[in-house]
Amino acid sequence: MGVMSGNPANEPMHYGEVFAAWSYLAASKGKVAGYQTMLNHTGDEDLRNFIEDMIKTGKQEEEQIERLLKENGVGLPPAPPERPVANLESIPVGARFNDPEIAASIARDITTGMVACSQAMGQSIREDIGMMFGQFHAKRAMSGATLLRMQKEKGWLVPPPLHIQEPVEAH
Repeated sequence: MGVMSGNPANEPMHYGEVFAAWSYLAASKGKVAGYQTMLNHTGDEDLRNFIEDMIKTGKQEEEQIERLLKENGVGLPPAPPERPVANLESIPVGARFNDPEIAASIARDITTGMVACSQAMGQSIREDIGMMFGQFHAKRAMSGATLLRMQKEKGWLVPPPLHIQEPVEAH
C-alpha cells in the first residue's frame, strides 16, 4: 500500500491542488465582497435574488475549501471585510453600476470560475478534490444558464456580431 491508496482524504495534496484550492478561495472571497457591493446597486428584483444566491453559494464553497486547506495544514488567504448594506437611492445615479453591467460582470466571473474549476479538476489526483471542483463547475454552469436566460429576457445581452449570411454557392 502506497501513500496514494485508500481514502483520498488521507492522501497528501500536491502543490497544484494546494495552489488551485488556495487561489480559488482567495478569488471567491473577493467575488463575494464584490457581489455584496453589487447588491447595493441592483434595482431589478430577479437580479437581486440571483446575486443573493451567488453570495450564498460562494460562502458554501469557501467553507468547503477552508476545511480542506485547514485539514491539510495550509494557511488561508486574507478575506476582505463584509460589505455594508446601502440604499440604492443613496448612491448617485452617475456613480451606480446599472443592472446590465452587473449581469455582464457576473457572467464573466461565472465563465472564469468554470475555467478555474476545470483546471483544478484536470490536475487533481485526489478524487475528493477533483469531485469538489466538479460540483462547483456544475453549479456555475447552472448559474450561467440561469443568468443568460435572464439577460435575454430583460434585453441586457449584447451579442457579438451575428453571422446570418447564407453561404455563396460556387458555380
